[in-house]
Amino acid sequence: MNKDLLNILANSNKDIDNQQLMDYLSGDLSGETLHEVERSMADNAFLNDAVEGLQNISNKKTVQKYVDELNAALQKSMAKKKQRRLKRRLQETPWAYVAVLLVIVLCVLAYVIIRKVLVTQ
Repeated sequence: MNKDLLNILANSNKDIDNQQLMDYLSGDLSGETLHEVERSMADNAFLNDAVEGLQNISNKKTVQKYVDELNAALQKSMAKKKQRRLKRRLQETPWAYVAVLLVIVLCVLAYVIIRKVLVTQ
């Protein structure tokens, strides 16, 4: 089995690993392992849908192309979100410092004014 195809489910769950999935799709499993995979598919609807979708792909060479396209799109989307988050954080931070400083200055000013008013009376 092509090693690149094993990375289809990079974050696979604990019910089935990538090698078992690929062996199941190619028909290389037998006996208890085959039944174990089918039990996992029966218990997990997401896994069952994933296996059905992978079985519908007739040309296994296109699977890697799809995976590469999805990974590239995901990386691009994550990079954009990270940039926006970082940009927003940099823009918000100075205003927070200015606001805290302003509140402290106002509190000190109020204290000084109140002290002067009470001392002069």
